[in-house]
Amino acid sequence: MRTARLVRQSLRMMARSKLRSGFMMLGSLVGVAALTLVVSVGEGANRKMLATVDQIFGGSSILVFARGGGLMGGPRGEAVRLSLADAEALARELPAITDWDAQQGLPNAPVRHAEANATARVLGQTERTWNRGVTRGESFGAAAVAGSARVALVGETVVRDLFGGADPLGEEILISSVRFRVIGVLERFGTDAHGMDRDDEIVVPISTAMRRLMNADTIQAARLVVKDPAALAATAGEVTRILRERHGLTSGQPDDFVVRTSLQVQKIVVKVQRVLFLFLPLVAGVSLLAGSTVSASLMLAAVNERVGEIGLRRAVGALPADIQRQFLLETAVTALGGGLAGLLLGFVLAEMAARRFTLGNVFSWQAILLGLTAAAVTGLLAGVVPARRAARLQPAEALR
Repeated sequence: MRTARLVRQSLRMMARSKLRSGFMMLGSLVGVAALTLVVSVGEGANRKMLATVDQIFGGSSILVFARGGGLMGGPRGEAVRLSLADAEALARELPAITDWDAQQGLPNAPVRHAEANATARVLGQTERTWNRGVTRGESFGAAAVAGSARVALVGETVVRDLFGGADPLGEEILISSVRFRVIGVLERFGTDAHGMDRDDEIVVPISTAMRRLMNADTIQAARLVVKDPAALAATAGEVTRILRERHGLTSGQPDDFVVRTSLQVQKIVVKVQRVLFLFLPLVAGVSLLAGSTVSASLMLAAVNERVGEIGLRRAVGALPADIQRQFLLETAVTALGGGLAGLLLGFVLAEMAARRFTLGNVFSWQAILLGLTAAAVTGLLAGVVPARRAARLQPAEALR
């Protein structure tokens, strides 16, 4: 039987059994949609995670934060002892350290402009602002940090909440009743790997935050930049030794700080990537496997229903290979049809998730390739057993 005729015959039979074909497509649709969603969102989440890690750690960096404190404006515990003097001493005593930053902040500070009120994460930082620049205006410099200047850099969410999207440069805002002048708008970042809206932030000089907003002499975290990546582990050990000496900790006492290196974080990133790109797609693949099982069961039922048709076609000259190809083709086309619909649905869901978590572009050729390949393979596998059973039917027995 010619291929074109075989295709037409298969399509007619699929159209005749719309309900069965619909259920067969549904299994493929759900599986491919889940696979597309997982792969697309996984790639976007991976890019966001790497961007967050790069901003915090840069290249070869050591992050020291106070035990009981927290990063990015988390709550500060009672036993926090990390100070600017500690960071300065580390940079002075360790030649491997070429630069350093520090951070202190309030997680939910009340902010106000005119009649608009909101809450925002207020971070006190050095003039380096942790590798984050501005899109409008200018950043504050070392003089602003030394003089505890009341200037602020605001995120896009803060601009929207307080200014309605109007230009905030030069305007005054109140942070916990202290007046600040807006001099810059922070680069847009979106939601970070922890789920925090990094555009709902205000950055002020760390000295201003400590003296005017928090009345504190401690910091939450310090980032130490190491020039030679090979010296990272050794330098981290020296950081621990120096801080223990400065804090007067004896050999039996635990550290009152935590040291993390970019190498340690890279190992964590690898584990997260394994979940994003191996285990989650495998879970989505289970739904494809379930769909192919449903397709195989429905196609076996179709073979039983079409025994007379198969016998008649065999009697007028159809070969067993023709019968086998027809049933394989019907199953594969149904699976591919469901797979294409699943790709569309998966990308729509992925785009919705990307907008919710600010993941950027989530279009993925890898997701398309995996989805279509998975749909085709599962469709063929689901059709093998029914096709072989149909091909083995003898004309005389089928017509009886």
